[in-house]
Formats: sequence, structure tokens, C-alpha cells
Amino acid sequence: MTQERTQSIIDFCRKMIQAKSYSGGENEVVEIMKAFAGEHNFDEVIVDRYGNCILKIKGERKGPTVLFDGHMDTVPVIDPSDWSHDPFEAEICDGKIYGRGTSDMKGALSAMLSAAAMFIEDNGRDFAGEIAVAGVVHEECFEGVAAREISKNVRPDIVVIGESTNLNLKIGQRGRAEIVVETFGVPAHSANPEKGINAVYKMSRVIEELQKLVPPYQEGLGPGIMELTDIKSAPYPGASVVPAYCRATYDRRLLVGETKESVLTPIQKILDEMMKEDPQLKAKVSYAYGEEKCFTGETIGSERFFPGWLYEENEDYIQAVYKELKDRGYEPGITNYNFCTNGSHYAGEAGIKTFGIGPSVESLAHTIDEYIEIDQLVKACDCYYGVMNALMK
Repeated sequence: MTQERTQSIIDFCRKMIQAKSYSGGENEVVEIMKAFAGEHNFDEVIVDRYGNCILKIKGERKGPTVLFDGHMDTVPVIDPSDWSHDPFEAEICDGKIYGRGTSDMKGALSAMLSAAAMFIEDNGRDFAGEIAVAGVVHEECFEGVAAREISKNVRPDIVVIGESTNLNLKIGQRGRAEIVVETFGVPAHSANPEKGINAVYKMSRVIEELQKLVPPYQEGLGPGIMELTDIKSAPYPGASVVPAYCRATYDRRLLVGETKESVLTPIQKILDEMMKEDPQLKAKVSYAYGEEKCFTGETIGSERFFPGWLYEENEDYIQAVYKELKDRGYEPGITNYNFCTNGSHYAGEAGIKTFGIGPSVESLAHTIDEYIEIDQLVKACDCYYGVMNALMK
């Protein structure tokens, strides 16, 4: 890659980092993407009702529609004074760009857009299919929910997730569900607790029984973890009152093929058996529901159930990309993501062929002094160019 192109990737990534874009405030990044599309002869720009920004390039020959997916939103910076480098200055130090979103995941999105621009410059429209690069909103809140809107607009045949992989290929992930268990008691003065029913005591017994559940296991993805993450009672603070309500939240890691019904059924069975044995126990289980405001004014919301997915490494499209990357001098491993991505929609819900490749390492996401190595950024751009070459010859 020429020095001029390398510098352009670095400059563009820094510009993206300097645009603060917490979930619901991605509009400045959208404007940067729209300007980039105009400068580099993209064919179409779509900004949908949630604020997702999709840039398209159409080839002259028939072929697959390949979607490159990178979210624009970042988690917040809690205290900038904790950082050694300003989180929104995109300072360069020791071969690294520092800032919120460098690894998660404006670095990847910048590399995707840069690769598409270079692909146009080198090939014109002499390729098969259509390239789409999507800047996605609200991924940090809902993995795959905003992506549903992108699927409607793009109708991709293959999706490339840009979350960090250290330039390895990822062909699956466990999904994620947020399960809420509630118990309902009867309030009373704590000086006369026998006149009430303590919802926390009831919940403690429920938790004890739920710990006996053994989630399923799947070769390639591992166990379907179910872990208690928080517990709350009401009223709070509860001075001199028996709590009449208690809510426990579980993080459940999902395997391929698990449904909303199949995940809740064993929990509901335990609750039903416990309520039959204890007439004072009133309990229910459901999925948490989240709702956020988009910068467009639209409300985005969903039950927190994001499916898992897994493909075989001998799939033609995966092997085509693997061979291209090897030919370009890379040695990618083929493994699975350890966390949830927008692939929960594309592969898990919609059944679209999906894989992941991205710069940097996942352990840098959400950290103080988050950074991306410039070498990784530039190589990611070359890898995305290689993906286009492999799938759209």
C-alpha cells in the first residue's frame, strides 16, 4: 500500500474518533460518512429511520451483495481525567491511535470505507455484485436490532462483521439474552414481618433452585452460560418495611437453535413447581425490554434476546476469503467470537451468510486509554479489500 493511501486511512480514522458518538448521538459520524461518499464516488447513500448510514457501490456485473457492518456508537467515557490521552483527540503515540472507539469499532469502520474507496479507484465498476458499508447505530445497547433495518434496505447475500478479531476470521458466536425473574410479596412493617411476605426471601429460594439448572452445550461454541448479574428489591431504600417486590436479572449466553420459548421453558417449569409447593410464592419470568431514543427522533426498542450463530469453516465463501488473505501474506486463524455482535441478526435471525474480521483485540473494547495500532488499521483495510476481491471477482 502506498504511503499516500496509508496516511489517508490514518487521517480518516482520526476524524471518525474525534466525532463523539455515544449511542443515540451518532449524527456527526453520519455526516462524515456522507461527505466521504461524495468524495469517493459511491453510488448511493441511505440514512434510515434509526440513523444507520449505508454507502453503496454497484458493480457492472451480476454477483453477490456484500455488506460490511461496523457500528458508529461507542460506550461513554466516564471520566476523561482517567485517560493518559484525550479520548476524543485521536492522538498518535508509539504507533497507536488513542481514543474512544478506536478498537470498538471506528477503526474497523474507517478501514472498511477506505477499502471500498480504494476498490472503486482501482477497479471502477468492473466487479460482480454490490458493496455496501453500513455505519450502525445503537449496537452497544442492542446487538442486531438496528441491523434489522439495514437488512431490509440492503438485502445482503454475505455480511462481514468488523468487530475486533486481530485479523483472524470468526465464523460464529454465542448469542445473549437478558432474563428477568420477579417475585411478588406483601408489604408490612418490619416490626411485624409475619404480617407480610418478604419477596427477597422468596427470591433467594428461587435463585437457589435456578442454580441447579444446567444450560446446554454445543461443540464449537461451548456452554450456554446462565449467570445472575443483579438483584433489586422495592421499596428501596426499605427502612422499616418488608419488601414486596424483588427482581433478579440473568445473563444467558445462547447457542445455535435456542429460541425464546426453549430458553424460558425450563425456568418456568421450576417456578411452577415451586409455586405449587409454596402457595405464598408468586413469581414470573420474562425477557428484559430495552428502549432508546435515536438521533433521528425515532425510538428503537426490543426484547433483549440476540441469537447465536455458527458456520462451517469449509463454506465456499469462507474458504474463498481465507485463500485470498493467505495470498496477501496473512495467516488468519478461523475461530469464533467470544462476545455478541450484529451477527445475531444477520446470521442468527435472518440466516444470512456471515463472518467476522477486524483489527485490534477485543480486550481493548470499553477500556480507559483504548487504542488501535496503526499497523493493524492499515492491514485491516488491506484485508477488507481482499474480501471484496475474493467475493466479487
